[in-house]
Amino acid sequence: MIEIIVTKEFKKYYQALPKEIQKKAIKQQRLFCQNPFYPSLNTEKLEPRGRQVWSFRIDKDYRIVFRFLDQNKVLFLVCGHHSWIYKYRF
Repeated sequence: MIEIIVTKEFKKYYQALPKEIQKKAIKQQRLFCQNPFYPSLNTEKLEPRGRQVWSFRIDKDYRIVFRFLDQNKVLFLVCGHHSWIYKYRF
C-alpha cells in the first residue's frame, strides 16, 4: 500500500477544486494507493524526465502531479486542470 504525503500547495489547489472533482480525486487516490499504474489512472512520467515528476488522471480534464519518494511513499505536489498543470514549474 502506498503512503501519500501532500505539500501545502497540493492542499491549496485541492481545496480549490470543484466538489465533484474532489470526490473523483478521492476515488482515484484509492486506486493509486493499491496500484500507482492502474490502467484508468493513465500514470505518466513528465518532461523533463530527469526531474522524476509523474502525473495521473482524476478525470479527463484534471490531474494530480507527484513524485515517488521510495517504493511505498509518494509526495503529491499539485493538482488541477491539465490546461495549466503541465506548465507548472516543479
